[in-house]
Amino acid sequence: MSTPPRTNVAPRDQAPVEWFGYQYLVLRCVPRVQREEFVNVGVVLYSQDAGFLDAVVHVDEARLRALCADLDLDALRSSLATVQAVCRGEAAAGLPEDARPWRRFGWLEAPRSTVLQPSRPHGGVTRDPAAELTGLVDRLVR
Repeated sequence: MSTPPRTNVAPRDQAPVEWFGYQYLVLRCVPRVQREEFVNVGVVLYSQDAGFLDAVVHVDEARLRALCADLDLDALRSSLATVQAVCRGEAAAGLPEDARPWRRFGWLEAPRSTVLQPSRPHGGVTRDPAAELTGLVDRLVR
């Protein structure tokens, strides 16, 4: 069951401002799992209150090549495209196309021991989930 969005008390001449709770994951490329070195390559943000689930990715080839010169960048990009497809609700990797956003986010946050790994979920509140996602990518990935 979802709680109603939070609102700020606004001056009489303005409408209340809604606040939305959200969770996000940082997507990490871990070229050599046994070394546990990684480069952040994207962020997934989910807000049930706002009905928002999206991912933004950014692959810095030079940083990744510094960790692993023979990394398969095409396979990484394919995995990131799958993450974005799951966010859009497209059927991918056995996940049904009509899966609810919370279920798709749960699938994305599941731990993996592959080259592309999610962080633990983190949370916050925002007025604009899309702008928050862009800000997180700018701070944590680029």
